[in-house]
Amino acid sequence: MAWAESVRHTEGVVAVVLAAGFSRLEEDLEGLGGHLRGIPKALLPVAGKPMLDHWWEHISQNRAISEVFVVSNAVKYKHFERWATSRGIAMSHVVNTGATSRNHSRGVVSDVELGLKRAQTLLGDISHRDVMLLAGDTLFFQDFDLDRMLNCRTLKGGSLMLYYGRRDEDNPCDRGMCQVDRGSSRVLDFAEKPLVGQRGSDFQFVSPFFYILEPKVWQQISTFNSKASGKMSFGTFLEHAIGHLQMPFWGMRMPGAFFLIGASAGREEYQQLEALFANDARDEPHICVKAFARVGLMGNPSDGFCGKTVSVTVENFWASVELWGSDRLQLLPHPLHDPSDFSSLADLHFVGRREGYYGGTRLLMATCKRFQELCTSLGIALPRKNFTARYDTNIPRQVGLAGSSAIVVALFRALLQFYDLSTEHIPVEIQPSFVLSVEQELGIQAGLQDRVVQVYGGLVYMDFEAEHLQKHGYGVYEKMPAEVFAWMKTLPLFIAYEADPSDSGKIHSDVRARWDVKEKEVVEAMSHFADLAQRARDAITQFDQDQLADLMDDNFDTRRRIYGDACLGQRNLRMIEIIRKNGVAAKFPGSGGAVLGLCRQSEDQSSLLAGIRMDLESQGFVYCPIDLCD
Repeated sequence: MAWAESVRHTEGVVAVVLAAGFSRLEEDLEGLGGHLRGIPKALLPVAGKPMLDHWWEHISQNRAISEVFVVSNAVKYKHFERWATSRGIAMSHVVNTGATSRNHSRGVVSDVELGLKRAQTLLGDISHRDVMLLAGDTLFFQDFDLDRMLNCRTLKGGSLMLYYGRRDEDNPCDRGMCQVDRGSSRVLDFAEKPLVGQRGSDFQFVSPFFYILEPKVWQQISTFNSKASGKMSFGTFLEHAIGHLQMPFWGMRMPGAFFLIGASAGREEYQQLEALFANDARDEPHICVKAFARVGLMGNPSDGFCGKTVSVTVENFWASVELWGSDRLQLLPHPLHDPSDFSSLADLHFVGRREGYYGGTRLLMATCKRFQELCTSLGIALPRKNFTARYDTNIPRQVGLAGSSAIVVALFRALLQFYDLSTEHIPVEIQPSFVLSVEQELGIQAGLQDRVVQVYGGLVYMDFEAEHLQKHGYGVYEKMPAEVFAWMKTLPLFIAYEADPSDSGKIHSDVRARWDVKEKEVVEAMSHFADLAQRARDAITQFDQDQLADLMDDNFDTRRRIYGDACLGQRNLRMIEIIRKNGVAAKFPGSGGAVLGLCRQSEDQSSLLAGIRMDLESQGFVYCPIDLCD
């Protein structure tokens, strides 16, 4: 499916649902484990269905609303994509901000702007249409009438906000506060999260995140954001629109208050869902482990050709496994990645066509099978006890960030803990080869690089010299020193990747066959990749950012020469082109679908990266600064 797919043009309201934040509630649930672990707060169940479904019931039945867009962060994007497509919302209407943590978020105003830009790209001219903004983590309990609100907006003109009477539990520094003329319902003033003693801290009314904006208001968002410094909440824009621009806003008072599960809310604010936790086994000890995605810094793809590589794990993307004792051995399918419940045959067709038929459950089963065989071969007598295991992952599919091996590594680590095994029983040097054997069991073609760096973690230099591999069954692996890794963490590394990657139309490489017959060009190229990895190791130990960037460019140019443009893919090449035209180094971090970028030393790195981000996002790519992890 093309990113900018055509959709039927209508004249109704465009709804933008904001669900890109990072919340303490999600962190609390992550720590507790259980069936709610990993679910975005806007999709947490309330009265037996996701929060967003309560909104969707109103929106989908309202003819005045013609289009819905959901803005998500990169960590939870797949959850919202799956939610949307199962409800008939086009996949292109789910917008990925690229943020993987609070530090990388750009603020709500930027998220709104990104959603509006996607709407304009897909729908064409929407300059005459109202926009409805709502927070996916805002719940209503009673007396909610969306038709009445839309009719009020039409009657009054201007823009509409909701409000309710301030309660004892409403802390102004956590809320948008407003003053409304009760006679006319005109909003007289608005203050975003005022501190005690500041203007607005004594306002009588609270406004939740739900607005219907007339065109001349929402069209000011981009201008406001372009002049703003730092991350801006949407309330700061409302202060500007109402106070400075004097644009008319009308208030509609809610008989029943909204309930907010905002960024600062924790489990204690989630009391109305306590019944859902009643049967949860979170008090029973659980084993919870993670394995991180990786980016190949240098030398790839020579790891599959007796070469050398340098690779590093990244904190942004991960796979996790939760495992606990049980009477029988159970491998639980993931509701998103191993679907078995669909809204219709058409929904099943869509998921199967786009996601394929192979989720993560097969990886769990193959890992357990090979683990049994490994322990038998090493003479390890495993105790007779069973477990239940489930997995989660936020690693984007088909972009070459080692998502499959991350699931295997995470389960392998969980099994080691469950059976009380250590490197004394299974040496760390052979663990990557075990992980590779699991994937080979499933017919997944791969090299050792990903498995090595995911087992060791951090920044790793790898030498896959043929004789050593043949003799020992593993290569020479060097985890680089802490001070070197600390320097690497300061570099402005980022990745860009396809928002909607697909295997469809990919041309398979003949490089392996050419290697097998010792074609000179391929043999020399693999030797050159290995040399680049050695030189990159030296550049890193000398803290030479520009040299590392130059080597990255050389790595990609060599790969392009022997693999060819048709094999690399036009969309991948387009990402490289966008990044390189700004003087920034770029290469593939894996097999394709994503691009790794690194700025050369400059005083203007921030503005340079901002420009690259804008260019990439304008063409449907996701931009993500990466955080390295050990």
